[in-house]
Amino acid sequence: MRSSPVNKDERADERPVQGAGVNEGARSSGDEPPRAGPGASEGTRSSGDEPPRAGPGAGEGTGSSGDAPAERAAEEQQTPELAARVAQLEDRYRRALADLDNYRKRSAREIERRVEDAREGLLRDWLDAVDSVERALQMDAPEGGLQQGLRAVLEQMETTLARHGVTRIGAAGEPFDPERHEAIAVRETGDVPDRTVLEVMRSGWAVRGRVLRPAQVVVARAPQPAT
Repeated sequence: MRSSPVNKDERADERPVQGAGVNEGARSSGDEPPRAGPGASEGTRSSGDEPPRAGPGAGEGTGSSGDAPAERAAEEQQTPELAARVAQLEDRYRRALADLDNYRKRSAREIERRVEDAREGLLRDWLDAVDSVERALQMDAPEGGLQQGLRAVLEQMETTLARHGVTRIGAAGEPFDPERHEAIAVRETGDVPDRTVLEVMRSGWAVRGRVLRPAQVVVARAPQPAT
């Protein structure tokens, strides 16, 4: 039995057709690159995108080694200036302390002087009252109750002055001292040495060794030889 002839077109249509899985595999391999696993991708990105990190000590050590000579040079340049400035400040500080100490001493002396002046002024007023009582006692008056009362008042005043360190100075027979005596008259006599106090006209007073008021006295003078 003879087979019927087949046309070329029919043979072309009857070419074997590849399966869908093969075509899809081919398209997949051509269209999309093969995917790597998660670990491989992260490793690749880390190695490509970020440079290797150095430890903290490495960076600091590099910067310090480069800046150290400049810093040392700056410190060496500033050291003499700072030392001079410190010396200047110390000198000013010592001068200020000395000025303050001198000011305190001057202030203390000034306060003490003013207090003493006020005190002496008050004592001089008392001395005027003492002089008045003494003059009253020297008057020619009969001895009686008035004289006794004046003497009691005078003793009380002298006691009060003594409590404040005020003592009487100047007495007959003393050598004349211009710091303690005030000569109000001169009398020629040969009975006593020259420049001897003959009479006290007004008593003098001193407070703690310092003359508060000199005594008014009459001074002896040796007789001049006749010519």
